[in-house]
Amino acid sequence: MPVYINNTSIFLPNKPVPNEDMELYLGYINNKPSKSKNIVLRNNAIKQRYYALSKGGKPTHTNAQMTAEAVRNLFKDDPEEIKKIDLLSCGTSSPDQMMPSHGVMTHGWLPESEAIEVVSPSGVCCAGMHALKYAYMAIKTGDSKLAVATGSERFSGLLVSDVFEEEAQKLKELTANPYIAFQKDFLRWMLSDGASAFLMSDKPNEEGISLRIEWIEGISYANEMETCMYMGADKNADGTLKGFMDYTPEEVMTKSIFSVKQDIGLLSDNIVPLGGKKIKEIFERKGLTAKDIDHFLPHISSDFFRSKIYELVEIYGGGIPYDKWFINLYTVGNVGAASVYLMIDELFHSGRLKKGEKILLLVPESSRFSYMYALLTVC
Repeated sequence: MPVYINNTSIFLPNKPVPNEDMELYLGYINNKPSKSKNIVLRNNAIKQRYYALSKGGKPTHTNAQMTAEAVRNLFKDDPEEIKKIDLLSCGTSSPDQMMPSHGVMTHGWLPESEAIEVVSPSGVCCAGMHALKYAYMAIKTGDSKLAVATGSERFSGLLVSDVFEEEAQKLKELTANPYIAFQKDFLRWMLSDGASAFLMSDKPNEEGISLRIEWIEGISYANEMETCMYMGADKNADGTLKGFMDYTPEEVMTKSIFSVKQDIGLLSDNIVPLGGKKIKEIFERKGLTAKDIDHFLPHISSDFFRSKIYELVEIYGGGIPYDKWFINLYTVGNVGAASVYLMIDELFHSGRLKKGEKILLLVPESSRFSYMYALLTVC
């Protein structure tokens, strides 16, 4: 059974936030400017992003609310059509709570829909692709006729200064140096909020374009790599994780256990080379070359990795020139599991796509080095 993406939509909360205004929303830790902010922003080249916050850090939307709005936007032309979907597949790495699942909470914000199957893949950046693959397989097997897949994040609630204030005060008491470790402060200037949704079925649009999903593949290197990005845990000296349930309530606060953290050294040494191994294998197995690709959509967390991915694809896949790349990191920010959806949405509605063109997706996930790849055909 062929599978098609027939419509795409997004929901980006509030107005875009330029670099110079970020701390008006996220706040200052211990009333001090960040030491790493300018360095991180210079490397990632992000110019603006979106936060589900008002100035001062007050939440304006939940993750589930944003995701529901993205789903609703798929049916702007005919709101009654939402009653026909039979599957909702929602991927995120920043759910509003641990239970119930993000998917059913999103469904709860869609009272106009019917009682349907709902799934909630978790993870980090690959979670959105896992949601897409579940919907793809459900349609391909005939279990679903009209499915919606989503990718979304609301990281901002984990980036506000209040999350780190207890730790900063404890550091001040102990060392008179209340600056949060770079592995935590780094991600405050990298992550942002938003949601996107795809409407999928076993038939293409009668008018306009659709995107036929040729294949979706993934791989994890967790069997050989230690954790790189994590939340609700801290990293032990031997590379293992100690989860939040094994900390006292006081330690959870004074160690900022629920902040998002990243092992920068592990990231920079491994994220690109490991991603290239699978590209080589896929290209060889499917008989693909770079010349077969008309649009390349790699999810990158920072402009720092753009040239490195270019070099990697040149080595393993014959090279995809930059004029075939499509990246909107610089204007929407790094929205984790939603990022590849946001790229596809912008390209889908750009008027640039021509029938027969091939779109290659690459989504790396640094949490424990997982990757998702897909090929789409414009039809």
